[in-house]
Amino acid sequence: MRIDIATLFPEVCESFMGESIIGRAQRNGYIELHAHQIRDYTTNRQKQVDDYPYGGGQGMVMQAQPIHDCCQDILRQIDEAGRSRPHIVFLTAGGATLTQEKCKELAGYDGLLLVCGHYEGIDERVIEELADEEISIGDYVLTGGELAAMVVADSVFRLQPGVLSCPEGYEDESYYSGLLEYPQYSRPEVWNGRRVPEILLSGHHAKIAEWRHEQSLERTKTRRPDLYQKYIERGGK
Repeated sequence: MRIDIATLFPEVCESFMGESIIGRAQRNGYIELHAHQIRDYTTNRQKQVDDYPYGGGQGMVMQAQPIHDCCQDILRQIDEAGRSRPHIVFLTAGGATLTQEKCKELAGYDGLLLVCGHYEGIDERVIEELADEEISIGDYVLTGGELAAMVVADSVFRLQPGVLSCPEGYEDESYYSGLLEYPQYSRPEVWNGRRVPEILLSGHHAKIAEWRHEQSLERTKTRRPDLYQKYIERGGK
């Protein structure tokens, strides 16, 4: 899978996404990440990408032209690489909230083009022109879309074959099945007077799996009753 990010801070995206599991997966050829500088596509000497909003108001708005031209050039590069057109996502505060189900859906595309907003937002016309959808990572405001883009890229990349050592690496995690993950423990067996639950030391894999499922159910019911209700409505037990 290939993900392209249109941003004012490509070095930040490349640096962060070049580390740990995602970085190793890139070096091993399982995934591709490319970050592109929107400012390179401005038509003025100052490399300005923003201007005052029509109608007044605080702050500045990212202009349509540099974003549009940047995205068109990315699409050209992808086409010349022999790949299909990517699914274009604008990271905006007004987008649909990112969920694990959405991550699974996005992971099914051959490629994504993630567009990062900044300042007070993006000229609506370029969103209307290019976006297949808008996504928000939560009900709060960031200074820019880079963090949101990296959250999307990381959560989607890790679902790709070869990125994690085995599918169980993400199938047992919170949200994948609709439940929060069960509590985890590691060595030593006793820490600060707190013992690892005896069932986890039993070696009885079926009973351990049953205990973990019960813990997931209880944790979801207590901490996220909204998720628990959805899980029950889908027939979960």
